Amino acid sequence: QGRHARLMRHARPAALDQPEDLSAALRAVDALTQESRGVFCRKGRAFLRVHEDSDCVFADGRDDDAFARYDMSMPAARTRCLAQALRRASI
Repeated sequence: QGRHARLMRHARPAALDQPEDLSAALRAVDALTQESRGVFCRKGRAFLRVHEDSDCVFADGRDDDAFARYDMSMPAARTRCLAQALRRASI
């Protein structure tokens, strides 16, 4: 079974410390609303959510009508996620 078949849950508070730099940057975007820690919406619609499974913390960010997945343990992935979120939030 692949990663998507594993148990996925919203990230616990300790796991949300890892992508805090991303969350801080997203809180500064006027078009986004932080619904709860690790959950951002745009125009009342899910935009980015931080999840975890047994071995990974990741963010799912809206990309058109689907979501793209970013591994939050990788600084480069957090940078890509933020760049994509900023681009999408301005549309």
